[in-house]
Amino acid sequence: MTEMYVGSEVGQLRQVIVHRPGTELLRLTPETKEELLFDDLLWVRRAQEEHDQFSAALESAGAEVLHLDALLRQSLAVPEAKDFVLDHTFDERVYGPAAAPLLREVAAGLDEAALAELVIGGLTKRELLELTDEPRSVVLHSLGPDDLVVAPLPNHLFARDASCWVYGGVAVNSMQKPARMREAVTYEAIYRWHPQFASAKFSRWSDGLTDGQATVEGGDVLVIGNGAVLVGMSERTTPQGVERLAERLFAAGAADRVVALDLPKARSFMHLDTVMTMVDERSFIEYAGLGELASYTLTPRSSQSEPAEVELNIADHPPGGAHRAIAEALGLHGLRILTAEQDVHSAAREQWDDGCNALAVAPGAVITYDRTPTSNAFLRESGIEVIEVPGGELGRGRGGPRCMSCPTVREPVD
Repeated sequence: MTEMYVGSEVGQLRQVIVHRPGTELLRLTPETKEELLFDDLLWVRRAQEEHDQFSAALESAGAEVLHLDALLRQSLAVPEAKDFVLDHTFDERVYGPAAAPLLREVAAGLDEAALAELVIGGLTKRELLELTDEPRSVVLHSLGPDDLVVAPLPNHLFARDASCWVYGGVAVNSMQKPARMREAVTYEAIYRWHPQFASAKFSRWSDGLTDGQATVEGGDVLVIGNGAVLVGMSERTTPQGVERLAERLFAAGAADRVVALDLPKARSFMHLDTVMTMVDERSFIEYAGLGELASYTLTPRSSQSEPAEVELNIADHPPGGAHRAIAEALGLHGLRILTAEQDVHSAAREQWDDGCNALAVAPGAVITYDRTPTSNAFLRESGIEVIEVPGGELGRGRGGPRCMSCPTVREPVD
């Protein structure tokens, strides 16, 4: 049995969850893309080919690749998991009291593969009427034939966000945008009932559906090692979410320090890992336009075992003190910050194209998109091994290799 543990951001990657693009991305249209949080439409077949090369690169680097849709199918074979997913998918507050029971009944009659496809890929009214008669529901009657009855989950492509592993446990996150909230249901079902996870020992911090304004997304969470966690307060991760996550990590003894960076609240700075990622034990690639950020260090005041008993010490760092706070958390005298020299326009383009979103597969070895040549060349000049994968279509989704991966087993580093 594999022990689920993520001990660092850059140690040898042993196991990782990804999601290959599917039907859910075919649901994107010029009319629906903004609601579903995409800036552009992807050529899905080419995106699948690129994702296959990404998975192959992970395997070549020594990681076992787990596919989210397969994990969900296997979990749905467990009756408790199936009931959980059905109950949290077909809420009468969304579908109305007339339609919700019918939709649940129709979905319950599907086999595991078809149900997993519905949960992730969504369902149109036309497709629903192929499974059942026209329901007596104002909600459904008011929809056009090709309108979506069940919304798809295209952002599952970015497997990092809805759950993130931190040392000896996993946080199933409360997502900030409505289009992503149901992603937590998928991960909750997998971590509770999939045989590979149900038999493993790990902590689970799982209020992903009920945390209100205390939202956290995994793209903002970096497990930097030495018992420390770096978290970005972004447009998706709130200060309330940071405090709640810190409290739970401290109560479980999973971490002893959280450094929080206050990011600009802008689409281009969506998550911390769009502007800053770790590439070896002391080095970060960082966007030139990031500037000086306000930062805070949270530590526990007590060692009580119950979350309610854990109080937080919060240190407010002076402007420009973020790098020093991170170095102190790692027990280092300083960090190596890698920022390629280029004009402001080129730097902004490469950051938009995920030039800072590197996924470490081992200390000093990272996977990046081929569409960020300046950043990649600079990393190589700095002694980092760069494994390029195509990002012509995947990159249009605004997420790089780190975004598309959810490590479940990664070795710590000294």
